[in-house]
Amino acid sequence: MRLQRTHLPVGLVKKVQIAVVSAVLLGSCWVSKVYAQASSSIKGVVKFQGSTPKGTPIDMSVDPYCKKMHPGMVFTEDVVVAAGGALANALVFVSDGLGDRTFAAPGAPVVLEQKGCNYTPHIVAMQTNQKLDVVNDDDTTHNIHPLPNNNREWNKTQPHGVPIEESFAREEVPITVKCNIHPWMRGYIAVFHHPFFAITNKSGEFEIKDLPPGTYTIKVWQEKLGTLTQSVTVGGGETKPADFVFKGGS
Repeated sequence: MRLQRTHLPVGLVKKVQIAVVSAVLLGSCWVSKVYAQASSSIKGVVKFQGSTPKGTPIDMSVDPYCKKMHPGMVFTEDVVVAAGGALANALVFVSDGLGDRTFAAPGAPVVLEQKGCNYTPHIVAMQTNQKLDVVNDDDTTHNIHPLPNNNREWNKTQPHGVPIEESFAREEVPITVKCNIHPWMRGYIAVFHHPFFAITNKSGEFEIKDLPPGTYTIKVWQEKLGTLTQSVTVGGGETKPADFVFKGGS
């Protein structure tokens, strides 16, 4: 069977061409609008006001390698405060306001190192089903043992150079991590179903990027000081401030 080519009238062809171009332009405008709406952010500083709680002395003599790495007196860093009261290692995140939006897990893994017989960084944050790469940089054997309430518990021994890759299927904030070989080692993993979280740096600063416009409950969690919350409304393309102050004894 031989098909015959149908020739459309010139006027109709032009109308079709105009419609296609208009659709493309409208699509581009829609993408640009979505991108602009997603470029909002919330940034601020978390501080501590009062006498900084003292850390607990650590005895590393159980492992000669760890003791050699830290020959002097070592204390836990439960609360890390810098000049001006800047609070490091505080977890800042959106706790409400995203509705039923869903977010795919990033392809890049989060890395948790064991270095100097401590967890580095002290707290990591990740999304559900994102890969967690655990690295042992020490010339001694470690054991990594997360203690979740809402996820599968696992407990793995890790000699130097042996990779470990895991993930968490459910949101949970936070998950305590310990080493059964070195009892002073303690860290935290925070797992979210969205990407809107940050951990304060040494200057207490944080920024949560790429938020859709809306009103959000922003929560700060610190392992010894507890939580603080505030409501923040951000419009498309805006950067809104949100500062937090934990208060301790004088």
